[in-house]
Amino acid sequence: MFDLLLLLRTKINAVETTIPTPSLKDNWKKIWHSRPRRNKMIIGTLLMLLVVFILPLFFNHIEKRNGILLNDWLLNHIQPHNVSVLIFAIIWSMIFLTVIRAIYNPAIYITYCWTLIFVCLTRLMTISLVPLNPPVGFITLTDPLTSVFYGNAVITKDLFFSGHTATLTLIFLCLEKKLDKLIALLAVIVVAFLLLVQHIHYTIDILAAPIIVYALYRMTHYFLYKWHKWTGI
Repeated sequence: MFDLLLLLRTKINAVETTIPTPSLKDNWKKIWHSRPRRNKMIIGTLLMLLVVFILPLFFNHIEKRNGILLNDWLLNHIQPHNVSVLIFAIIWSMIFLTVIRAIYNPAIYITYCWTLIFVCLTRLMTISLVPLNPPVGFITLTDPLTSVFYGNAVITKDLFFSGHTATLTLIFLCLEKKLDKLIALLAVIVVAFLLLVQHIHYTIDILAAPIIVYALYRMTHYFLYKWHKWTGI
């Protein structure tokens, strides 16, 4: 019995080694020659650029309004510290990893891009509906990544829900390899804690982000499936 299993395993390994691994060029050819995927990639990229153009205008607007100051029990028990460097190091590292994975698997980019569009639009809505002032002990977070969206202005009221936590959660959902997912999950947890340490967000901002992003991620998959089914493109 053992010999039979060993022989079977040997044959499986032999088959696996004979299957050629698709090259980077082949992966992109496959995506680009598929009209539905090509359209999703182009349209998604253009819409994302439009959202990026709108964001600075929106955040400049909300910064001028007065919001509510929440009494956050957890933040009240955390002494604020500036941990910006560590936050950015983790976020940029995860973005770099995602870019590398998306280069070799463009389908990751399509899912990430379209989900991010819905995440940004949802944040515009929730931030508009839930006007908040920054927590007590707030320490300004200066990030070269978010400056692309916010411009040079210091933004303190883009609170509900956390954009940094949302971004890392989306990365976790889009990555496919088990080790990548484990690293991304750890990044979500660590950055969520660090955002609280710096009093950038209320606890509810952090807790809501993964739940909302997961719902939008599932909705995006359904939307992209229905889009192809209804339009054939």
